[in-house]
Amino acid sequence: MKYNRILLKLSGEALMGERQYGIDPARLAEYAREIKQIHDKGIQIAIVIGGGNIFRGLAGASNGMDRVQGDYMGMLATVINGMALQGALEDAGMQTRLQTALEIKAIAEPYIKRRAVRHLEKGRIVIFGAGTGNPYFTTDTAAVLRGVEVHADVILKGTRVDGIYTADPEKDPAAVKYDTLTFADVLAKGLNVMDTTAFTLSQENELPIIVFDMNKPGNLVKVCEGELVGTTVNV
Repeated sequence: MKYNRILLKLSGEALMGERQYGIDPARLAEYAREIKQIHDKGIQIAIVIGGGNIFRGLAGASNGMDRVQGDYMGMLATVINGMALQGALEDAGMQTRLQTALEIKAIAEPYIKRRAVRHLEKGRIVIFGAGTGNPYFTTDTAAVLRGVEVHADVILKGTRVDGIYTADPEKDPAAVKYDTLTFADVLAKGLNVMDTTAFTLSQENELPIIVFDMNKPGNLVKVCEGELVGTTVNV
């Protein structure tokens, strides 16, 4: 396998499946099967998941809610998603640990970098919940931050499109997909890969990002084997 340790970033919306809100158990089971394929090959897996299927702090703020309060609500939404994913992974026969940036002793370990790395070394899948624990930071930023901290080889951003395009392929049929890009290319072309804070952190630490379609069976293992699936952003 090309990578020994990965950080998989999943959006909360992806867990909705065909629903309009919440969590689709069938989609969770699909993701668990995909993750098990790479787990069985010995890859160490850390996961960060968003909370947009339940609540978005930014959306709350746009409707008059205090931004900080809304962001903390969003962090709790990521914990709910983390618990759901944890259950699906364990049902599929994998050992997991849920670590959160906000202390919730009854359901999760507090995030401790050394403990997280030890879990990964023992073959446990570590799910990081509650973002960075700070308002105004996205789960993309949390994913890159945790990836840097646990020395992941790559950030795998699983989305519903198969890479980065010149425009939104769901709106513009003439959009062209990029196979590879440099960080400088992304900035020069004004492409939307991650928010600026997350992207800059990845660039400064020379941590590559691969954007791929997580909903296509077999894609995750192909990415980990080094196949050109999706779009790779590197130095």
